[in-house]
Amino acid sequence: MTLSAGLWTESADLAAAALDHPFVTGIADGTLPRGRFAGYVAQDAFFLEAFARAYALGVAHSRDRATLEALADLLAGVREELRLHDGYAARWGIDLAAVSPAPATLAYTEFLLATAALGDVGEVCAATTPCMRLYAHLGRALVPRATGPYREWVDTYADPGFADLAATLEALLDRVAADTPAVRRAYRRAMELELGFFDSAWGTVGGQ
Repeated sequence: MTLSAGLWTESADLAAAALDHPFVTGIADGTLPRGRFAGYVAQDAFFLEAFARAYALGVAHSRDRATLEALADLLAGVREELRLHDGYAARWGIDLAAVSPAPATLAYTEFLLATAALGDVGEVCAATTPCMRLYAHLGRALVPRATGPYREWVDTYADPGFADLAATLEALLDRVAADTPAVRRAYRRAMELELGFFDSAWGTVGGQ
């Protein structure tokens, strides 16, 4: 088993908790209050900007062209996600420039940026892979039953192109990361923070 596959398997409990989370099931069946989804979009846009910076720091730490190019491709993928969020913001009147990050958002972004600034490329990959793999997993699992106003969100993460980006990052993790306690901690911590992000979005004030 590859390192990335082993790390994903070891976090199956958190992946299952995310799939069963009321925020995620509300997206799937369309019952999630619009205010909660709007709050999530705003927080996720803030998060994705930090995610892009983590990739950029990974590019700066790259020691070979293949790693640099892979991370650059992944950075371009984040740009496409941000365009999706820009579309939601335009349609629903969300001012992304005025977002005040929630504690869960700050916890995640500070973890990513600290890991990217202080860790090696392997640790950067370990910290960023869970987001990509989890969202590809959620999209694939939800698309057969997704209905309602959030179908575009589900389709984005169920798209084979997004799964390909997740696989690209996993392949990079397998190539550049050693199986160390630091790499394992980074991966598990990112999975925990993903679940915390959904907890925060579900509890958004004014989402009823």
